[in-house]
Amino acid sequence: MYSSALTSSKLLYTLKNLQRKNSAGDDDETMKIKQLQNKSCQMDCLFWLVGVILGFSLRPYKMSYREVKYFSFPGEVLMRMLQMLVLPLLVSSLITGMAALDSKASGKMGMRAVIYYMTTTIIAVFIGILIVLIIHPGKGSKAEFGKQQTIEQISPADAFLDLIRNMFPPNLVQFKTKYGKRTVHLTVTINDTFFNSTNNTQEVMEITREEMIPIPGQVNGLNALGLVVFSMCFGLIIGNMKEQGQLLREFFDGLNEAIMQLVAIIMWYAPIGILFLIAGKIVEMDDLTQMGGQLGMYTITVIIGLTIHAVLILPMLYFVITRQNPFVETLVLHSFRIVVLLNVFA
Repeated sequence: MYSSALTSSKLLYTLKNLQRKNSAGDDDETMKIKQLQNKSCQMDCLFWLVGVILGFSLRPYKMSYREVKYFSFPGEVLMRMLQMLVLPLLVSSLITGMAALDSKASGKMGMRAVIYYMTTTIIAVFIGILIVLIIHPGKGSKAEFGKQQTIEQISPADAFLDLIRNMFPPNLVQFKTKYGKRTVHLTVTINDTFFNSTNNTQEVMEITREEMIPIPGQVNGLNALGLVVFSMCFGLIIGNMKEQGQLLREFFDGLNEAIMQLVAIIMWYAPIGILFLIAGKIVEMDDLTQMGGQLGMYTITVIIGLTIHAVLILPMLYFVITRQNPFVETLVLHSFRIVVLLNVFA
């Protein structure tokens, strides 16, 4: 659910950029788009509040598991809609953007993007770990966590090799269904030779010990890394094909425009889906006090982390790199507001 919220926030951010580009130079159209954006955000907040009230109102009726699933079905449809558009939107956007650049500009931009991505990721991980250590969002549920199975240990080398493997999946189908994972559990029997100092002889002994041996595996999920690598390379190729790649560039431009219109349609359905999603989750809770406390601490942790990263860290990096005021661009603040709301909904 959390990843779905992040995905939907990225879809919204791309939509706002496209709308802003198409409405450049037309003040009336820009005002209309801003009004629609504000109405959409207000509707999301209103329906979120209605969903909370409706969920608490239905709890005394003790709905069955099947009834809860039927009730929250519109919310499930919303999440499926957003997940459905991730693959075509990511592919069309990356290919269209990379095809519009020349190879030199793409190389410079790619290197800067990698450095920026690694820097912001490291900072985000550090902030997340620090906030979790300070707030302890899972405190009070140690007994429940203690019953869970132990986590398998994976060596850093295997994790790094898996990262490279995911960049180059064996087939295109795995882009949308699988990503690689390495599990490690195997007992190996080996023969070791020991020197016996008593009678100055060598003895062969059979010793059984457990070694960390990687075993290939697959886990359900979107291999975004492999998808990004393929789309960027494909976009660079058709961008360098000049006239021969013109047909492909027009195709992906049209595909990207069509996907963005689908996103705009889904965003109007989002308030209804959010209402039933929130209400269904509240009705589904067994122990509302314990679950509410844990979710409340988790929500506070997420919002604090997002606020520090988006309001302090990212604007600071923007100012250091561009020497411009990052808060002048209202699109940044609007996108951050959407990200926070969607993560709270999740």
